[in-house]
Amino acid sequence: MALIENRRARFDLEILEELEAGLELFGFEVKSLRAGQGSLAGSRVIVRGGEAFLVSASIPPWQEKNAPKEYDKERPRRLLLSKKEIAKIADSEEKRGLTAVPLSVYNKGRKLKISVAIARGKKAHDKRQTIKAREDKRNIERTLKKEY
Repeated sequence: MALIENRRARFDLEILEELEAGLELFGFEVKSLRAGQGSLAGSRVIVRGGEAFLVSASIPPWQEKNAPKEYDKERPRRLLLSKKEIAKIADSEEKRGLTAVPLSVYNKGRKLKISVAIARGKKAHDKRQTIKAREDKRNIERTLKKEY
């Protein structure tokens, strides 16, 4: 079960590949995420100096008054990935039209993990197909529910 999700990413982007990464966080950020606070909207993953970073993700402190005064809730956070996975993300950055975006943050045992996708932007007609498929699925479920 996801603690926070980037719902727009699945709608706006065609997911080509998913990776699982660890997150380097402060303790009060972990508590905040476990409480369901935070947003992945508009965030992305970049590779700099052989390391992967999550940028533009907003994670507020769990208790505002106990956080350091200089705390930036949108600071870049290092992702814990293998060298092969970092190279895969770096290659996708170089290819035209591909990007790496976070999909969700979730618990795996006692650790927090983030699902990162290598994706390509959808065209308008692809988005319309996604909406139509979702509405068709809802209509089928409604009719099945009425029969029972």
